Amino acid sequence: MAISDIATRRMQAIYGSAPLIRFGTQYAFDAGAWAVALVVAEILRYEFVLSRVSWVPLLVLCAAALAVQFFAGWMFFLYQGRHPYGSFAELRALLGAVLVATLVLGIPVFLLGHSVGIPRSTVMIALPAAFILMGGVRWIKRLLVERSLGPVAGTQNALIYGAGYLGAEIVRRMKTDSKSPFLPVGLIDDDTRKRNVWLDGVRVLGSRDALADAARTTEATTLVVTIAKADAALLREIYDAAKAAGLQVKVLPPLEDVLEGKSRLKDLRDLSIADLIGRHPVDTEVASIAGYLAGKRVLVTGAGGSIGSELCRQIKKFAPSELMMLDRDETGLQSAQISILGHGLLDTKDVVLADIRDAEALEAIFSERRPEVVFHAAALKHLPMLEQYPDEAWKTNVLGTLNVLDAARAVGVTTFVNISTDKAANPTSVLGHSKRVAEKLTAWAAQETGLTYLSVRFGNVIGSRGSMLPTFTSLIEAGGPLTITHPDVTRFFMTIPEACQLVVQAGGIGRPAEVLILDMGEPVKILDVARRMIDMSGKDIAIVYTGLRPGEKLHEELIGDNESGERPIHPKISHASIDPISPERLNKARWKERCAEAATA
Repeated sequence: MAISDIATRRMQAIYGSAPLIRFGTQYAFDAGAWAVALVVAEILRYEFVLSRVSWVPLLVLCAAALAVQFFAGWMFFLYQGRHPYGSFAELRALLGAVLVATLVLGIPVFLLGHSVGIPRSTVMIALPAAFILMGGVRWIKRLLVERSLGPVAGTQNALIYGAGYLGAEIVRRMKTDSKSPFLPVGLIDDDTRKRNVWLDGVRVLGSRDALADAARTTEATTLVVTIAKADAALLREIYDAAKAAGLQVKVLPPLEDVLEGKSRLKDLRDLSIADLIGRHPVDTEVASIAGYLAGKRVLVTGAGGSIGSELCRQIKKFAPSELMMLDRDETGLQSAQISILGHGLLDTKDVVLADIRDAEALEAIFSERRPEVVFHAAALKHLPMLEQYPDEAWKTNVLGTLNVLDAARAVGVTTFVNISTDKAANPTSVLGHSKRVAEKLTAWAAQETGLTYLSVRFGNVIGSRGSMLPTFTSLIEAGGPLTITHPDVTRFFMTIPEACQLVVQAGGIGRPAEVLILDMGEPVKILDVARRMIDMSGKDIAIVYTGLRPGEKLHEELIGDNESGERPIHPKISHASIDPISPERLNKARWKERCAEAATA
């Protein structure tokens, strides 16, 4: 059966099939409920003495109730297929219809009922009985539907870690989704107040300490983590406990994707190394400060790269009047265009093919397109490569940045955000020195214009093109060995979306000539990452130490020795002032010494 057929069947089962069929069956049940309720109410009123019941007036009242219920139910959309069976929305509508019917029937009975042989209390006694009967029928119908659509034979038993709202939602979906590969057999939660709590018939079996026993007694093979925004430390502990219990760990897509139908339960994915080495995302409150993008012409350099393309995706959410994606990599631009606009035609004005080393081309583009906000993400970033070819770092990271700054100043760009790196703090490499100079040039442009020209500095970005994790993955897939420079080397890590959120926020909270630095938590030991990746792969991979490369630090820093790092606005974002350097001073050094000389100027 096709997925679309399954979805149609599920929708028909929960919402009802054809409207006329649903109208007939539901109205028949509701009409019968009123008839039964009124007869029972009058029998109760006369204490089961049937000879006192005036049957003809009672039958007339029942007929009136059927007519009134028809109009009341139609008014509250009970018979047009607007509400899922047994949902709270339908129960609210049902209560409204029953109350209206009670009012319409009750007033005439109260005024005239005694004279025709109907007790005045009949309708009031019938009210709760009718509501319970109507609601009961709907609840039974929903129960039967959910059981018929539940997981089929062959599903895996799964424990759910987290008995909160998300856990409850996932348990319900697993039990009512015929395509779910998992059947929930127990819940795990570290909150002692949730011991023995039941969610849709699934009980909390204990805390993480009871995981092994729970896996054994339920014969579960999988642990599904349903804790929203679980940080890496917690995920590492859960992973280790699950491994000891013989469980495979799965995590969910984002909750909003599941609830909106963008993802399904079969989209559960294995816990990744990025989940285990990341950290709890900082709440950067982007939406509250990104108003400076709405209705503006925004240009992003390096838009075809990992960070640049994600930056474009986030900027697009804030409704700029125009988004210009600039890069010299046409394939990268096409990928960005596909992910943002849904096509890769490359024949629209939103993609701009240009090299930031070409000052004349940039001047022409800026003069024609007149951007108001610029995010400068284009750069060379591989440290050992730039140690071999320092002139390339100078041409792109220094002169290229100056070209973008000059073009921006010429057309009056009001907000300019330069994307930097933690290697610019107390730099020891060509990469670090070149990015430090770019920060100083941005500060100079801020000084010259008095406008919001600033830099953003962060550490390694998880999953970016050419970064550590993809490299380690490729080495493991190739059978190893896995190469590490030093057993004690550490690095800071953050996700691509979080890095881009910081960049977007910087334009809203940063001040001219500043460098904004995100608190990235504790640095991660690369050896620990390598060992976990090997463990998760199930392969026997050797680790080889190659020694630190020229210009490489054992431990990175985020804030330089002469930088204060105050946090005046956000408790997790530092603001550092940086001394500017004018372009004229760059021309005094020789090519291969310019980066280091200018960075310390």
